[in-house]
Amino acid sequence: MSDIDPADAVASLTDVVKSYRMDAVTVPVLRGVNLSVRLGHFTVVLGPSGSGKTTMLNLLGCIDRPDEGRVVVAGVDIATLDDDELSDFRAENIGFVFQNFNLIPVLSAFENVEYPLVLAGMEPARRRRRVMRLLEAVGLEGRANNLPGQLSGGQRQRVAIARALARKPKVVIADEPTANLDSKTGAAIIALMRWMQQKFHISFIFSSHDSSLIKAADDLILLRDGAIQSVRRKPASVPGDNAELAGDFDDLIDGDARGSRSLKALPDTAWLES
Repeated sequence: MSDIDPADAVASLTDVVKSYRMDAVTVPVLRGVNLSVRLGHFTVVLGPSGSGKTTMLNLLGCIDRPDEGRVVVAGVDIATLDDDELSDFRAENIGFVFQNFNLIPVLSAFENVEYPLVLAGMEPARRRRRVMRLLEAVGLEGRANNLPGQLSGGQRQRVAIARALARKPKVVIADEPTANLDSKTGAAIIALMRWMQQKFHISFIFSSHDSSLIKAADDLILLRDGAIQSVRRKPASVPGDNAELAGDFDDLIDGDARGSRSLKALPDTAWLES
């Protein structure tokens, strides 16, 4: 049974079972998992290697389907979608941030962020405006024409975050997003994602062993041997100090410069210069 109101959940797993076939052996990964992910919060999934963290993220990210049980994301039971519908749903509602960035090396920072909008068929002028506002949001408007190989690790991860937000997802799945970054850059990336979560009321779901990210979490999910051992939620946690701005996404990244509030209004922007 969920410990939160279903209306407060952006995603849920109910009695979820998942196994993988390796040669002649069936390997159980998730064993009857029940979980509700709070809307507009930082959720971190913890657990040792082999505990099922990546499999859980794949299910919540609609990359995979359960063998048994129910997966609901953004109010949609994914069992009701065929493969093409699930692909479209994932593209429209879920963003991804990876530890290895997964940027396309022959595309510039601008083009990497633009790519999902091209696939979505957005008209060019609106597309360009949105991409530049997202790059401004992550402090990289001056690096729009740089290829990934011309950017530092932290800058590449910021491009990846901008790309993940390009289609205004309801959920961002981040698998070890700070694993390949030094501690200072990792802290800056965490601050940026927290600001994005608060500004746009987006739900972030992480797999991480980074103590700084764990400390920043609203909810901690401990997974061991394919089962949830504990769920710890900050009782006073609300969807960000700026939840009232949740409806401003269009204005912030699609509005004209004269009518929009600055996306550079971060609490501390000194790290953006590094």
